[in-house]
Amino acid sequence: MPKVKTNRSAAKRLKKSGTGKLIRNKTGRRHILTSKPAKRKRHLRKKTVVAKSMERRIKTLVPYLGN
Repeated sequence: MPKVKTNRSAAKRLKKSGTGKLIRNKTGRRHILTSKPAKRKRHLRKKTVVAKSMERRIKTLVPYLGN
């Protein structure tokens, strides 16, 4: 069986937590930050868990993500 190529853009954006969940950064913190309140920007700093419905799709993009 040949090796499967990892999608590098997805691999850079995702990590696996200690409990095995997929972790990603929140969106909306790149530009136009002056119009966003400090509370919103503060909450966007934190990481979040990838939705269960997206996990199978991500497994095809990043097959060797700590399986």
